[in-house]
Amino acid sequence: MTTSQQPYITSATGLRELCEQLRDSPRLALDTEFVGEETFVPKLELIQVATERTAAVIDFPAVQSEGAISEFWEIVCDSRIEKVVHAGRQDLDLFAVHAGQIPKPFFDTQIAAAMVGFGPQVAYANLVQRVHGKRLDKAHTFTNWSARPLSKDQLAYALEDVTFLLAIHDHLHGRLAKLDRLQWADEEFSRLAGVVGETRREPQERYQRIRGWDQLKPKSAAVLRELAAWREGEAKRRNVPRGRVVRDEVLLQLARHPPHQDELRKVRGLHASEIDRNGESILAVIQSALALPSSAWPVLAKERKPEPESNGFVELLQAIVKARAMEEEIAPTLLATTSDLQELVDAKANRATLDLPLLKGWRRRLVGELLLGALDGKVAFTLDPRTRAIRWSPVEQTTDRSLSE
Repeated sequence: MTTSQQPYITSATGLRELCEQLRDSPRLALDTEFVGEETFVPKLELIQVATERTAAVIDFPAVQSEGAISEFWEIVCDSRIEKVVHAGRQDLDLFAVHAGQIPKPFFDTQIAAAMVGFGPQVAYANLVQRVHGKRLDKAHTFTNWSARPLSKDQLAYALEDVTFLLAIHDHLHGRLAKLDRLQWADEEFSRLAGVVGETRREPQERYQRIRGWDQLKPKSAAVLRELAAWREGEAKRRNVPRGRVVRDEVLLQLARHPPHQDELRKVRGLHASEIDRNGESILAVIQSALALPSSAWPVLAKERKPEPESNGFVELLQAIVKARAMEEEIAPTLLATTSDLQELVDAKANRATLDLPLLKGWRRRLVGELLLGALDGKVAFTLDPRTRAIRWSPVEQTTDRSLSE
């Protein structure tokens, strides 16, 4: 890509001039630099943007108060312009926070790369080297992007994050088209958009993101739900990370063993300053949750231990997934996770209707139906001793199909 690098954008005038150059482009390469350790919503510091003809680094704090930023967001959210990102979940989430919506359509090069044989979660620098043969400088990987002024080296490093994105997009789009997988990619981008939306889910649902919540008894889960919702509001009000208010493991402890007023200061991990600030509120939330009727408690899945023989079944399915993935030159983890396969094995009835990614869309066509057939005894598998390929065939037929090992 040939670009004319724009000055570092720190003013409304510079941003308006940049917008004039971006407006008619059919696609934009986008990336961000942010600092997330001190605030509820990560603090957006830089926005990198590139087209075929230009590239720029926008100092977001410098232009945020200027009216031109709304013009920039209009361009980013223009449905006629394709946005190209790499591992873009956090970028898209920040854009949604500041622009008011998830910028669509978008193309995530990390997802696309996994679909054409580059492996799962390939890093941008790795992809640049493998596609372009250029090794990127990683000297500023841990830069504090909130510090000013930024050096020329820092700005050059930030700009590289979008300099190669459009060419990589061309390469991956071409490979997807050749393999007839563009629709697969579109399905994955839609899934990512849904995941981005979940990060702003209702506070009452936030407790489900706390590890260990599903191991609680229903009444305790109700306490955790209400505590997590209270913490969400408090962290947002103070604009601090959730853990700065109360850490996840402390919320779990409070839910399992609700304290009385004189016991609150004995709770390990609950800071005295937070008790002074919000001790009464925490106790009130706990008491309110304990008073809820059982009909208002979260519905938890019944704990079900895997049957002894299920591990063998899961390993068989893993082998099938790996074989199909290698045959199709796609990352195995993109097809199914071990927990997905375990859930598929554990289900004794209505397997085909489970709410699992591997039983939807392109995954179902590629491997899901085959896995169902294996579990239902409708498909037989053999190992070719010469090629060491797994072969499969319907039980009632004799025609074999090959799965590369």
